[in-house]
Amino acid sequence: MDRTQFFSQQAGRTIDVPRHAKARFGIGDVVRHRLFDFRGVIFDIDPVFANSEEWYESIPEHIRPDREQPYYHLLAENEESSYVAYVSQQNLLDDAEGGPVEHPNVAELFEQFANGRYKMRRSLTH
Repeated sequence: MDRTQFFSQQAGRTIDVPRHAKARFGIGDVVRHRLFDFRGVIFDIDPVFANSEEWYESIPEHIRPDREQPYYHLLAENEESSYVAYVSQQNLLDDAEGGPVEHPNVAELFEQFANGRYKMRRSLTH
């Protein structure tokens, strides 16, 4: 497989990635975690795991996802709080609820919510 590299500030190291990766979800999609009770809107995508080793090792081994899949950055919410989550593709599902996400930072990144997804602010796209 043809691969390339990029430096991940979050991981603090260079990450080896496939040149072409297929993400199931896109920026602005509202998704739900498969195992845990939270949902969120995707604001960034890594083609493979690109976080710290400490973060990865903190996941219990019996549920630790594979590194070689897309990972999504979410503005996430549950019934108690709003936060930023980093989730593997295998652990995300389409959100059946279909409503907007009430995270306080949504308006900083997205313009509107329509047809079950958000549109990124034009000033943030390239």
